[in-house]
Amino acid sequence: MVEGETGPTVSPCSEAKRALVTAVCSCRLDNNADCRLPLHPITFEERSARKSQQMDIFEVHRRIMGDYASYIRSFVSISDDEMRKRVEQHLNDGHLWPEPLLTFNPSFAKVGRIEELVASGVLAAPLGDAFRGYELFEHQLEAIQLGAAGNDFVVTSGTGSGKSLTYIAAIFDHLFKSGTPMPNGVTAVIVYPLNALVNSQEEELRRYAENYQKSRGEKFPIRFAKFTGQEDKARRDELEAEPPHILLTNYMMLELLLTRGGQRTLREAIYDEVRFLVFDELHTYRGRQGADVGLLIRRIRARAKHPVVCIGTSATMISVGTIAEQKQQVAKVAEQLFGKPFKPEAVVRETLVARFPGAPKPDALLRAKAGSGSEADCCIAV
Repeated sequence: MVEGETGPTVSPCSEAKRALVTAVCSCRLDNNADCRLPLHPITFEERSARKSQQMDIFEVHRRIMGDYASYIRSFVSISDDEMRKRVEQHLNDGHLWPEPLLTFNPSFAKVGRIEELVASGVLAAPLGDAFRGYELFEHQLEAIQLGAAGNDFVVTSGTGSGKSLTYIAAIFDHLFKSGTPMPNGVTAVIVYPLNALVNSQEEELRRYAENYQKSRGEKFPIRFAKFTGQEDKARRDELEAEPPHILLTNYMMLELLLTRGGQRTLREAIYDEVRFLVFDELHTYRGRQGADVGLLIRRIRARAKHPVVCIGTSATMISVGTIAEQKQQVAKVAEQLFGKPFKPEAVVRETLVARFPGAPKPDALLRAKAGSGSEADCCIAV
């Protein structure tokens, strides 16, 4: 599978079928002798000569398959002539690798920059500095407005759609509007299923802080830190002495933090000040683990001194039924996990737009697949 922001350059060979590949993002080049992919590695000279050319997705596939075939053949050493011929024939026929499948990154509907929300008064002015230059997708705008108003929400959108920006913007907005100096204590707890995601989010928060500092010439006032079990005693003591406004963690460490004897100050800082409880990758919390997380959430909400906004994100939730039915089902899952009512209106979905304007109509694609359509019918300008 090869992903890219631009479409493949279609070669003269079997123009109709390759146009179909470009449009529907999959292909089968059966019974097309001159389009067979020779299984040999591409030399350095060949790669250098192609650097100045446009990307040809079929050349990319040929190179990958050639390298992989060379790797497989390096393990094959058969003395028997007949058996060696049979194995070689199977390798040449491509039995160890599938036909190429091409997919394209989705294109999400955009609605403008975050500075426009700041100018309209929806968000606090400092957010325009922290998120300077960021373009908002439609689903981001909808979710940020819900969070800024103190409403729960769940965002279900594809990978790379900026789901984390929705809750980070809502949390920043609350903190910037809370006055100067900002209140002590943990305002937001953000829970991830993997420590790698915690580390990635920490890096993203650092970028927002750098944007703010470059724009305003002053220190970023929001403190953030991770608590994943990898911190040494000195770091844990620092968190006790000065709890962060935003705590990044995983559900097991959050459970330990709230139940074991140590970290008393940090624990009380959560109960005293928490306003946002965020769970990323919501679809991972199922079965016994989902029940454990549900009880953990209920413990926090029961002990918290302020109402807690519950937020969930996921790229994979429900894929069957109508949009209304999908939202209803996601809301039901969120209600079970967070232990509070969730309406379908609190479920925010992505809005996709066409990536290739002027793509062929379905009947033209069917004619191309059958081999009866003209090249003018099925080719796409990309």
